[in-house]
Amino acid sequence: MTDRIAPTDTEANAAAPSAPGAQIPAPGTGARPAPVTATALLASYRAGTLSPVDATRDALARIEATEPAVNAFVRVDAEAALAQAEESARRWERGEPAGLLDGVPVTVKDILLQRGGPTFKGSRTVRAAGPWEEDAPSVARLREHGAVFLGKTTTPEFGWKGVTDSPLSGATRNPYDPALTSGGSSGGGAAAVALGAGPLGLGTDGGGSVRIPAAFCGVFALKPTYGRVPLYPASAFGTLAHIGPMTLDARDAALMMDVISGSDARDWSQLGPVAESFRTGLDEGVRGLRVAYSPTFGGQVAVDPAVAAAVRAGVERLAALGAWVSEDDPDFTDPVDAFHTLWFSGAARVVQPLGPEARALLDPGLREICGQGARYSALDYLAAVDTRMELGRRMGRFHERYDLLVTPTLPITAFEAGLEAPKGSGHRRWTGWTPFTYPFNLTQQPAASVPVGTDPRGLPVGLQIVGPRHADALVLRAAHALYAAGAAGVAPPAL
Repeated sequence: MTDRIAPTDTEANAAAPSAPGAQIPAPGTGARPAPVTATALLASYRAGTLSPVDATRDALARIEATEPAVNAFVRVDAEAALAQAEESARRWERGEPAGLLDGVPVTVKDILLQRGGPTFKGSRTVRAAGPWEEDAPSVARLREHGAVFLGKTTTPEFGWKGVTDSPLSGATRNPYDPALTSGGSSGGGAAAVALGAGPLGLGTDGGGSVRIPAAFCGVFALKPTYGRVPLYPASAFGTLAHIGPMTLDARDAALMMDVISGSDARDWSQLGPVAESFRTGLDEGVRGLRVAYSPTFGGQVAVDPAVAAAVRAGVERLAALGAWVSEDDPDFTDPVDAFHTLWFSGAARVVQPLGPEARALLDPGLREICGQGARYSALDYLAAVDTRMELGRRMGRFHERYDLLVTPTLPITAFEAGLEAPKGSGHRRWTGWTPFTYPFNLTQQPAASVPVGTDPRGLPVGLQIVGPRHADALVLRAAHALYAAGAAGVAPPAL
């Protein structure tokens, strides 16, 4: 451990970037709408200065303008979205909003069930024929609270990798440079949020799948503690798979968590009821918190210098805000082999019912890892579970000394679309360039990605905040402190 990290005068007084969604464009002006937070939209609905219909039309216009270049959506139902927005507008006119998100446009990753249309999961093996009559628990909670569903966002096939391309829908591209990947597997949702195509995106995260695209696309994402957001049907990837929000800032994520963390009897592994709102205490700051900063996991990860500099600046801002920050590393070596055993076995289970003709339709990379997963024995699987439990023990002890851990979200910025790993990296699998994310799916801890700057090409950089299990509110509070201090958030893409 080194001495406490303290900010320099220059860093402590650095000019703050403008916050995303700071201004709401007047409806009907024809100007391109800037991304607007859900919190700001709801305030304008209450004040009567904006209608859910206006907000939905703006989001649909952004989809129409950007979809050819980015390809973030599998399906958009403009007619249904506008009908939902009109119903919401009538509720607001009566002063009777349906819930916490009434009239807010949202997107749903096409892994999660949403009644009224197919959930293809990025695969040509899924048949469109219904009936599709059931919502996933998180989707059901959004519906109960009056959210407006814009459409389903893209995913790699069955969410198997950390970039978003599939045999069904092709590649989803980065809003900051369409030649590059959006990341994945919730890449469509992160890209949509960055582009102003709805301020809230619902995604899944089995090894970094909301945090990876959030880092590449310059938005916020939270992987909650496992079980905090109910999941049904159960994932074939087991207890690695979490549900989480992708938003323009941490306050919107806390608001969304208040909705999607509602209980659902279909998930036998869900946690108990939430004691209080995730927005309670959000503004309390980080003064006195003990924060460990691990820039390279003890030299195990080579980090791009621009990424390292942006993340360190974010850490120094936490110190300037009163956190006790020390450079220290979690006590574990890369658990990638155990993760692969669990992940590849889960993938093999996903495709187990498919016959030879259907398997021929699969992403070749997915077929490859399924073959490897099918060769693991039960003893191999249980050995990986043992590694996972030991990792959880080590992180539990680590958090006896530290309230939070901060790392880069990723060691790199976005690379060429259509590839599983960057050219020349030496990596074959996506796990080679995501060493900061998947360990915390193994441990089931809450982890967030916060945009804290850009590299020389203007590509976003993410800072990851990890908390002990059940400390979701604390992770959100620390992330919000960076936003409130002007140290988080990047300029929206020019697209």
